[in-house]
Amino acid sequence: MSDMDRFNYVIGTQTFGAAYQFTDESRVVETAQAILDMGSNVLKFQLGKGYHGAKKNVPARTPGVDSLVTLARDEPDHKRVLDMPFAYFILWVYPFDSGWWSDGFAKEDQDKEYREIYDLVCYLLEAYSGSGKTFFLGHWEGDWHLRSGYDTKTDDSITPEAIQGMIDWYNVRQKAVDDAKRDTPHADVDVFNYCEVNLVRIAIEGRKSVTNDVLPHTNVDYVSYSSYDSQANLKPALDYIESKLPAKPGITGKRVFIGEYGFPAIAHSPERQDALSREVMRAALDWGCPFVLYWEMYNNEVKDGKQRGFWLIDDKGEKQPLYHTHQRYYEWARGWVSDFKQKEGRLPATEEFSRAAVKYLDGLGAAE
Repeated sequence: MSDMDRFNYVIGTQTFGAAYQFTDESRVVETAQAILDMGSNVLKFQLGKGYHGAKKNVPARTPGVDSLVTLARDEPDHKRVLDMPFAYFILWVYPFDSGWWSDGFAKEDQDKEYREIYDLVCYLLEAYSGSGKTFFLGHWEGDWHLRSGYDTKTDDSITPEAIQGMIDWYNVRQKAVDDAKRDTPHADVDVFNYCEVNLVRIAIEGRKSVTNDVLPHTNVDYVSYSSYDSQANLKPALDYIESKLPAKPGITGKRVFIGEYGFPAIAHSPERQDALSREVMRAALDWGCPFVLYWEMYNNEVKDGKQRGFWLIDDKGEKQPLYHTHQRYYEWARGWVSDFKQKEGRLPATEEFSRAAVKYLDGLGAAE
C-alpha cells in the first residue's frame, strides 16, 4: 500500500442496513465498492451474528460461520470486503457466543467475549500482516445500550449493575485486543478498541451516561461519538468527552472521533445537507478528530414507506451534492499530500494536514 493510499484523510462514510441496492452483489460488497469508488480509504461496517438476512450484509447464512473469526475468514463477501484496499476499517463487533452485561457481566460471559475478540484480533494481525491496514473494533451507540427504551427524560433505567457491567465489557474487550497484539507476531498492521458514546449533552449536564459513569473507569484506545445531539456545536462536546478519557501511553494525537453525523434529506434540501455536513467536517478537522464519518452511503431508514434520506447516493442511484463534496475532497487531499511529500521529503503531520483541509473546506464555503 502506497503512502497516498494509507494516509489518513479523516473524512469518510459507512454502510449499515442499506434499504436498497442496484446490483446483484451482496449489500456489503456493493456499498463497500461504492465507497471505494468514491475515493475513500476508510470503511465502517458490522461484524456479528446478525450478518445475514433482509437489509443485512449478505442475504443468507453461510454454513460453518459461527464466530467472528469464521465470519471474517470464511464468509466470502466479508472476506472480500476486508481484502479491499481500504487502509482503515471501523467495525461494530458483537461476538456470536457471549451474554449481555446489563445485569452485570458474568465471568462466564466475560471469558466468551474475551476469547472471541482475542481470536479475531489474532486473525486480523496474521491475515493482514504487511498490508498497512488498521482495524478499530467497537460498537453502536453505547448510551442506548446503557439505558432502556431510548428514554432521555429520566435516568432511572441506568442501574449500578449496568454501569459496572459496561465497564467490565469495555475492559475485557480492551484486554483481548492488547493480549492478542502482544501474543501475535505481526508487522505493518494494527488493531485498536473503541467505545461509542451518543448522549453527550446530557452528560455535560452531569447526568448518568457512558461519558460520565463508564468511560473514566476504562482503558479504551479510542472513543467514537455519534454526534447527532450536538452537530451544531461540536467542539464543546468533543472537549468534554476528551476530559473523561483516561490517558493512553503509546497512542499519540486525539483519540475522540466522529463515528456518526448526518442530515436526512426528508428535512433538508440536497444543498443544505451538503452545507451542514461541511460545517461538521470543518469543526471536527479543526478540533483534531482522527475520523469524521457520515451516516451513510445508502440510506437505511424508511418511515411510512418513505426514505428518510441519510445518503450520499439516493434510492434512485443519484449521487448527491455531498457525494461529490467527498469525491472532490479526496482528489484534493491526495494531491495536497503528494505535493507536500515532494516538497518536504516527508508526509505531513496530522495537524498540518488538518489545517490545510480546513482551509480547503473554507474555500468551498466561500465559493457558494
